[in-house]
Amino acid sequence: MIRPREYAFCGLFGAAALLLPTLFHLLHLGHVFMPMYLPLVALAFFVRPAASALTALLVPLLSGAVTGMPPFMPPVAPVMALELALMALMIGVLRQAVPRMPVWCLLALALAVGRIVNASLFYVAARILELPAGFVAGISLLSGWPGLLLMLAVIPGLVHATGHAQYHIHDPGASHDESPVS
Repeated sequence: MIRPREYAFCGLFGAAALLLPTLFHLLHLGHVFMPMYLPLVALAFFVRPAASALTALLVPLLSGAVTGMPPFMPPVAPVMALELALMALMIGVLRQAVPRMPVWCLLALALAVGRIVNASLFYVAARILELPAGFVAGISLLSGWPGLLLMLAVIPGLVHATGHAQYHIHDPGASHDESPVS
């Protein structure tokens, strides 16, 4: 069950994920800096895994349906949705399993896995669409490096500044589950 505070975080970070791409695209920096990724990946450090993964799955699809960006054809929106949901889930699960893992290390691992998943999904999509699959997957893997560096520069500082650097375990008498939301 998603808690009210998690709804607030998901709404705030989800809204940021919908608005940031508009600002970045006005400056022609959208694809390079992956602005939708920044708030959705950061969200995984503030709420439990299910809430962050669900938000990360839904926001790119909602944005694609409402604004046309990311597009559904080629299948950028579904690929982004799956990649972001997997990264959010991975961050949340690893924070529970290894609560003392440094934020930057956890983030770097999730971003690397996310890029590999993204390239793999684009490889499959390109094969289905009869496009040069290796080229499409390679471009997908290489694109967005400035955005990855931006996330590595911003998210750890944000997480530390807000006091969410360690996974917090609530009082067992007060709750039956663990939550990074303190």
